[in-house]
Amino acid sequence: MPKLTPNPPDAAAAQVVLDTNVVLDLLVFGDARARPLCEALQAGRLLAITSEATLFELADVLGRPFVAPWGVPAEQVLATLRGWGRTVADASASPTPPAPRCRDADDQKFIDLALVTGARWLISHDRALLALAKRARLRGLEILTPQAWAASHRGSSPGAIEDLSLK
Repeated sequence: MPKLTPNPPDAAAAQVVLDTNVVLDLLVFGDARARPLCEALQAGRLLAITSEATLFELADVLGRPFVAPWGVPAEQVLATLRGWGRTVADASASPTPPAPRCRDADDQKFIDLALVTGARWLISHDRALLALAKRARLRGLEILTPQAWAASHRGSSPGAIEDLSLK
């Protein structure tokens, strides 16, 4: 992973919560399908919201043997993610009204964080989180894959998030 120095988030940057697998796609695996999302974060057009719980999970996954062959230091991944946004000190409060319940209890922290902070998007590949998309949309939260996020932002109008199509 090349060293990324993010631009400061724009004052109008929309908040986004990234699940662990999306962070791996962006910063470890270099998945080209996630490139538009990475570019928006890097440019400061999106503000990544994290919590101690989501960072702890990411650090745990980065320490697993399957990540080692990629040769990306965990500290570098965590620092880049933190540079893309802000960490909420206490995201353990439940949103009001309560968030839709995720089938996978380990993923509940992502939807809770997104709703408590008023994030516009939760980006995930996780089927359990994606299954909540319709109910979350009623609360103003879009749950999308990185590819769906990129497709929905091609050709945005001036002042909105600019065209992020792959070059």
